[in-house]
Amino acid sequence: MLQDIGARAMGVYEYLLKGTDPRLWSYPLMQSPVNMSAILLTYIFFVLVAGPRFMANRKPLQLKEAMITYNFSMVALNAFIVYEFLMSGWATTYTWRCDAVDYSDSPQGLRMVRVAWLFLFSKFIELLDTVFFVLRKKHGQITFLHVFHHSFMPWTWWWGVSLAPGGIGSFHAMVNCIVHVIMYSYYGLSAAGPRFQKFLWWKKYMTAIQLVQFVMVSLHVTQYYFMDSCDYQVPLFIHLIWMYGTFFFVLFSNFWYQAYVKGKRLPKQDSKPGLNGKANGTTMVANGNGKHHKKGNSNGTSNGSSHNENGSAHAGKMKKS
Repeated sequence: MLQDIGARAMGVYEYLLKGTDPRLWSYPLMQSPVNMSAILLTYIFFVLVAGPRFMANRKPLQLKEAMITYNFSMVALNAFIVYEFLMSGWATTYTWRCDAVDYSDSPQGLRMVRVAWLFLFSKFIELLDTVFFVLRKKHGQITFLHVFHHSFMPWTWWWGVSLAPGGIGSFHAMVNCIVHVIMYSYYGLSAAGPRFQKFLWWKKYMTAIQLVQFVMVSLHVTQYYFMDSCDYQVPLFIHLIWMYGTFFFVLFSNFWYQAYVKGKRLPKQDSKPGLNGKANGTTMVANGNGKHHKKGNSNGTSNGSSHNENGSAHAGKMKKS
């Protein structure tokens, strides 16, 4: 029985590999799903086991300059990806309704292939979000939602890019990058230090932006179910994208409720009279020496996207009352 199941699984695997787009075979990580799966498994092992053990008896690393550089580099990368998606179809030939994948070797078809791969590759770069958490010992921010989104979604996107680079299925990727431009801008400014806090008044809208993203994604593919016909070549992806948008909308709605309705992540008063934690969702907590430190930027968003990962530990200010 187990042999039959294994044989069938291998049959499905080989069938899927035969359907991958040969135009992508020369790109890094695209020859087979083995290498990218190994990277994601290594990521999970590091952030949940090896990394915390390595940092257990070490002080948190101060990575301010690295985080500023990383965050603003991600802003530039995601902005470029959005531009390329637009020029590859969404602002030129696409109808924003039933748009099929262009499997030809035309300049625009190959341009869409390149940006689809670049979008996928950016998801592997984003694994550094959690690596920064581990090295800074922000273990409270390494949540199930964060790790699941950073590991499982790149795995599914590998198949999406390999089988259908472009078409109606690429809309959610473009929207995800737009959201990431906003979010990484926030994290970069937050990491830059207290003098930039006056520019971060819009933090409370971060989760709302994520929720709007998932609504847009689900609504866009929902129109497929009301069309008389659609030539999109991989209808299965339509159903999966709809499930993706709905599933993450539920998860982030729950975060919004827990964080802002029940107030679990709102600023709390410090136990010392005359001091309070101010701005950016930071809370003042006591360490083992009776001193106080800040719990940096737990906004819980992830990509998407979303991300809560790059806020500076100095994002909040303290003032005397």
